[in-house]
Amino acid sequence: MAGGNAIRGSRVGAGPLGEAERGESAPREIFSYYCAKGHVTRPSFATGEDREIPAEWDCPRCGLPAGLDPENPPEPLRNEPYKTHLAYVKERRTDSEGEALLQEALDALRARRASVAAD
Repeated sequence: MAGGNAIRGSRVGAGPLGEAERGESAPREIFSYYCAKGHVTRPSFATGEDREIPAEWDCPRCGLPAGLDPENPPEPLRNEPYKTHLAYVKERRTDSEGEALLQEALDALRARRASVAAD
């Protein structure tokens, strides 16, 4: 049998918060941001002289950047694919340099094997 607590899920001193307890809200202005997929986001910003409205806003539906111009939304960010260690090595070395390094490593390996076999 459940207890007779009529204030379940609440804490002591909790009550409805309204304008009287919080004070007046700052005046706000709503701006529309448009992403490349056609989604519209409308965040609100406080009005005032020192406010700065961002040029781009992340779309909460798809995550793409959204801009203030509905005709020209920002381009989606390009995700660079994951690169392997070999891909980074190939960026730093030409094929001929790679062949020379490979040959050098093979020569050193063969020399070690020959010295071990001779012992």
